[in-house]
Amino acid sequence: MASFDLYHHVTDQIIRSIESGTPAWRKPWTGDKGGAPFPRRGTGEHYRGINVLMLWLTAEEKGYRSPFWFTYRQAQDAGGQVRKGEKSATVVKYGTVDRKDEATGNDKRVPYLKAYRFFNADQIEGLPEEFYGTPAEAPRDLGTVADPSLDAFFAATGAVIRTSDKPEAYFSPAEDFIHMPPVATFHSAESYYATLAHEAAHWTGHKTRLDRFSRFNDRKAYAFEELIAEIGNCMTCASLGLSPDFDQSAAYLQSWLRALADDKRLIFKAASEAQKAADWLMKTAPAELMNERAAA
Repeated sequence: MASFDLYHHVTDQIIRSIESGTPAWRKPWTGDKGGAPFPRRGTGEHYRGINVLMLWLTAEEKGYRSPFWFTYRQAQDAGGQVRKGEKSATVVKYGTVDRKDEATGNDKRVPYLKAYRFFNADQIEGLPEEFYGTPAEAPRDLGTVADPSLDAFFAATGAVIRTSDKPEAYFSPAEDFIHMPPVATFHSAESYYATLAHEAAHWTGHKTRLDRFSRFNDRKAYAFEELIAEIGNCMTCASLGLSPDFDQSAAYLQSWLRALADDKRLIFKAASEAQKAADWLMKTAPAELMNERAAA
C-alpha cells in the first residue's frame, strides 16, 4: 500500500481550491457560495498554522458553514453522531521526539508530522444548536464606487473584464477573461482594485502574453502562480499609488509557502516572475493617466 503523502495531499487541496475560483481566505467583498469562519475545535480553541488553511479549503469546497470541527469520538462525547458516508478532513500535528543518534550516541530531537481526521459540525447530527453554521451570505450593495482613472488603467491593458453578481473573482485561462463581483459589493475601492490587480497578474501568464503557464506546469504550479499573482498585485498597486495590504499579503504568501513545504526559494523565483507581470500591465498605462495618479 502506498504511504500517505501529507504535503501532496495539502497541495492537491490548494490546487482544487484555485481551480474552483477564489481561495476562501482572500475575499474582500460581500456574498459567498459557502465556506466557514475561522476554524475552531469543538472546545472553542482556534486552529493555527497550516490547519487553518486546510480546514478553510475543505469548508470552501464542501460548503460547510460551521466553524467547529470534531473527531469521531469528540462528536459522540458532545452528544452527536457523524452521518453515515461523511468524509473526514485532515488536520496535522507537528512535534518532536527524542532519539539516539546511531553515529554519535547522543540524544537528538527529531521532528515529526502526524495526520488526524476531523469532521465539521455540519456533518454531525444531534449537536447543540450553537455548533451549527449560518446560511450563506447574499451579496450586499455597500455603496462602494469605482475610480474612473483606475478603470481606465485596467481597460488599457486589453484584459477582458466581466462582472456579474456571482461572488467570485478569478481569471479563466481557457476563455481568457477576468471575472469580478460588482465594485459596490466590496468593502473599499482599494480592495476591489487590489483584487483586480491580482487577477490581472494571472492574466499576464496566458500563452498570448508572457506564456508563464507553459513554463511552470508541474504539481506545484498552481500554488506557485498564486505567489506570483499576489506579489504582482503589490507591485502594481504601488505603481498606481494604492497602498498594498502588506499584512494580508504576507499572511497569504506564508500560507502558500507552508503548503509547499516551506520552499523559501520559491519567493525569489515568484518575485522575478511577478516583476515581469507588473511590467506587462504597466507598459500599456497612458502617460497622462499615470501623471494624474502620481499627482493625486
